[in-house]
Amino acid sequence: MKAKFDPLYAVAVVATVCSFSATAPLTAFASAPALALAFWRNGLGFVTSGAIVAGLRRGQFPRMYRRERQVVRGEQYRFLGLGVLASLCLAAHFATFMSSAKLTSVAMSTALVATQPVWQALISAIQGQRLPSRAWIGLLIAVLGAVAASGIDIRSGSNALLGDLLAVAGAMALAGYTALSERARSGVSTPLYSALSSFVCAAGLLIACLATGTPLMRFDRNTVLAVLGLLVLPQLLGLGSLNFALGRRSATTTSVLLLLESPVAALVAWLGMGQVPELATVPGLLTIVVGVAVVVSSSTSASEAVLVGRHRATGPRRRLRHPGTSAPDGRGVGRHRAQHVRTR
Repeated sequence: MKAKFDPLYAVAVVATVCSFSATAPLTAFASAPALALAFWRNGLGFVTSGAIVAGLRRGQFPRMYRRERQVVRGEQYRFLGLGVLASLCLAAHFATFMSSAKLTSVAMSTALVATQPVWQALISAIQGQRLPSRAWIGLLIAVLGAVAASGIDIRSGSNALLGDLLAVAGAMALAGYTALSERARSGVSTPLYSALSSFVCAAGLLIACLATGTPLMRFDRNTVLAVLGLLVLPQLLGLGSLNFALGRRSATTTSVLLLLESPVAALVAWLGMGQVPELATVPGLLTIVVGVAVVVSSSTSASEAVLVGRHRATGPRRRLRHPGTSAPDGRGVGRHRAQHVRTR
C-alpha cells in the first residue's frame, strides 16, 4: 500500500538536511582551526541541551540518579568502557571531518563522509553478519565513485588529497562509533549514555586542542558567527528535526533521504562561498551518493547492519536488559525510533 504523505515528516526531513548541510560550509567559512570549532560546537551543545533537559524535566533527575546508581555496577562498567571508546571515535569523527572541510571542497568532504554506511557494512561483515548482495554492489559503486572523484584532487595538490583522506577517516571513525555504541547501549540507559558520550567527546576534543596548541579563544566575528551557526543548525535544529522524523517514518527511508545532504551542502558552498565543484568531480560525487543509497536501501530487512549518521548517534539492535532503563537512542538506522535529543 502506498504510504500516505506526511507533511510534518517532510518538513522535518527538509529541516534536517538543510541544517546538517551547513556543517562543512560553516567550518570552511570560519577562520579558526577545525579542532577548536569541533570543541566549541560539542561543548556548547552539551551545555545547551543539558540546560533544556534540566529545565523541562527537573523532577526526573532524582529518580534517574537513583535508577542509574543501581544500573552502574558489576558488568555495567564494561558497557560504560565501550561507551567511552565509542565517544572517542565520535570525537575523532568531528576532528577529521571538520578538518577535511578546510582542506578540500565542501562537496568532496561531505560526499566522502557520507560513505559511513559502507564502512559500517564492512564492520558488520567482519563481525560475521551476512550482508545482502545488493549491499556489496552498492559498496563497490561507492568505492568506484570515491576513486573517480578523488583522482581529480590528486592532481589538484597535496592539501586537497589530505582533505579527502581525512573525510574518509571521519566516515570510518563514525562507523566505529556506531559499532561500539550498538554494544554499549544494550546495557546503559539513554540519559546516562547521552551524558557520557557528550562529555567524553567534548573532553577528548579539548585535550586534543591543548596537546596541539590549538587556540580556543579570541576569534574574529565571522568565526563566532560560524560557531553559533554550528550550534543552532546541525547541533540543535538538525538533531531535533532528525529525531522527530525518525519517530514518524522508518529509519531506512529517512537515511536514504538524508543522502541529499551532499548535494545541498555543495549548493550552499557554491552560493555562499563561491566554491564551484569541478565539473570532472561531479560524476564521481553522484556515484558515491548512489552507491551509499544502494547500501542503505538494501538493508531494509537487516537495517541494524548498516547505520547512517555523519551528524547522527545510533541506537541498539536489542532492547535494554535492565529494568528501569529508558528506551534506546534512535538517531542511527535500527529498529528503534528516536525519542531523545543527544548532543551531536
